[in-house]
Amino acid sequence: MSGWQQHLIIAPIVIPLIAGALLLFFDERQRVVKAMISVVSTLALAAVAINLFRLANGGGGAGAFDGVYLLGNWPAPFGIVLVVDRLSALMLVLAAILAIPALVYALARWHAAGAHFHSLFQFLLMGLNGAFLTGDLFNLFVFFEVMLAASYGLLMHGSGPMRVKAGLQYIAVNLAAALCFLIGVSAIYGSAGTLNMADLALRIGEIEGERRMLLEAGAAILGVVFLIKAGMWPLNFWLPGAYSAAVAPVAGIFAIMSKVGIYVILRLSLLVFGQGESAGLGLNVLLYGGMATIAFGTIGVLASQALGRLASYSVLVSSGTLLAVLGLSNGEVTAGALFYMVSSTLTIGAFFMLIELVERGQDAGASVLAVTMEAYGDADEEEQEVEIGVTMPGTIAVLGTCFAACGILLSGLPPLSGFVAKFAMLTGMIGMGASADQPVPASVWWIVGLLILSGLAALISMTRAGIRTFWASMEGTVPRVLVMEMAPVMLLIALTLTLTIKAGPAMHYMEETVRNLQQPRTYIDAVINARRAGVAEASGPDGGGGI
Repeated sequence: MSGWQQHLIIAPIVIPLIAGALLLFFDERQRVVKAMISVVSTLALAAVAINLFRLANGGGGAGAFDGVYLLGNWPAPFGIVLVVDRLSALMLVLAAILAIPALVYALARWHAAGAHFHSLFQFLLMGLNGAFLTGDLFNLFVFFEVMLAASYGLLMHGSGPMRVKAGLQYIAVNLAAALCFLIGVSAIYGSAGTLNMADLALRIGEIEGERRMLLEAGAAILGVVFLIKAGMWPLNFWLPGAYSAAVAPVAGIFAIMSKVGIYVILRLSLLVFGQGESAGLGLNVLLYGGMATIAFGTIGVLASQALGRLASYSVLVSSGTLLAVLGLSNGEVTAGALFYMVSSTLTIGAFFMLIELVERGQDAGASVLAVTMEAYGDADEEEQEVEIGVTMPGTIAVLGTCFAACGILLSGLPPLSGFVAKFAMLTGMIGMGASADQPVPASVWWIVGLLILSGLAALISMTRAGIRTFWASMEGTVPRVLVMEMAPVMLLIALTLTLTIKAGPAMHYMEETVRNLQQPRTYIDAVINARRAGVAEASGPDGGGGI
């Protein structure tokens, strides 16, 4: 890339930073102005992310690497670098696509429920995008902290004792994780002398003895931090309460936050710790920890009576699936996992927002009464018969259709993208031993069984919840739903339908992404040999002055 396109790499960080800072100068009573600035910023961010995605998908023409941005024009590894490749471009687009519906949904009511919602929302996007783009561990910590600081305020947005309690627990856990992050980064820097990911990948093979032990200890501490963020059992006790307590649009955008941990684990495991003596470091932890997380999430999905808790445990099932698949270290299965990550993130984001709309038509004790009726039966049979044949209101019909679509996607039933993703992963896992003429490992069959059982659990839970919500004989009011609240949910579900229709090109992109990640030398050379602006042009014929 050259010219103005080169500066697009920093735009996903600068745009929300400027917008979030600008919004602080407006009074909370100027809601329309603040909303307009926030929407324009998010739309611009989406346009930039899509353009970077297009460049990463062939515009750069450099394999795994499609752009390196040297902040301050300092060469790597001494300066700060931002890197765009297929994986980071995919995550940028996913975050932007999820942010637009969440923001539009919030404009209906929730953005006015507390102070500085739009600024916090923009700073959260800044932290997310920075974490996806950064090329060194220290700035990964910086963007993690920006993201977490914004999420603290967003989680408690709307007040209420439940949100305050969940928010304090969330803050305590993440502050402890931040401290561990600093300790891990310090240990790695003390042993390797660098925090640039590309430079670290070059030096890691030369580190031996006590320095090697210090390096691996630092890597293990960092791994704990990322696994806390990804929600691996038993480090995920904070997640169900926090996500279910957040207001609907915040919970919707939080659906991608657990994927930040997955992204970093995938990036570091293949780039830094995927070669030489470090190959396979921590894969067993991912494999068995991921399986335990799937089992824990499945039990939670079955046990959940509240829809918010059901959605939160669905996040854990998604994270556990991704962690277990990454632990297999198989390219074909990992490509299916990336497809699954996109599909599940869009689905869970839509589901969190849909839950609030569905629950508006229920009385406070409706869920308790439904459980009681299920256990002891309903003696008033005549009243049930009176309800038969009553025409379903249009709002309930739309909500029910969207609820059914979310159930199909979460359970992995055909024909939507959830089925395509699980089919791709299962096909890759079952075929793992075909090329080597060896039996499929027992751990793979355990993952296959857990994936099938988790889908069955989601189907049972969503069917049970749907019957209680839409078919129960108890009288309830038709919820008042605005178009700007229903449209974001329908948009995200429509995107999963588009992902289903375009499954072939999407899987091809995921396969190319994994193939490039498995060849880290391209990334390393691109970062280390990135030219400073104006230096190459100023060099003479003898090459003097070039770097």
